[in-house]
Amino acid sequence: MKLNPDIIKGRLLYHLRRKRVIGGVYTHFDTLTKGFPSHLGKEVKSIAMNLIKEGLLISKPTSYGLQVSLNKERIREIEEFIFKVLEFKF
Repeated sequence: MKLNPDIIKGRLLYHLRRKRVIGGVYTHFDTLTKGFPSHLGKEVKSIAMNLIKEGLLISKPTSYGLQVSLNKERIREIEEFIFKVLEFKF
């Protein structure tokens, strides 16, 4: 089954928002694929990299791997996107 990229993007952002991974709180990049079927792993990582390029996610390279967090300056935009795509609020 193929998921719409906007649905994947919305679910990624929602997961991070719900867990309050915002600003100075980071999570490992590889954990972003959790909750998705294993055959979508590469697509999810590709979409996450695009979110970093768009500035919705901020990244922090460390000695033990890439860490990511939601950009706290664009949290309103992130929440509006989640509402538009997944149709629920915080």
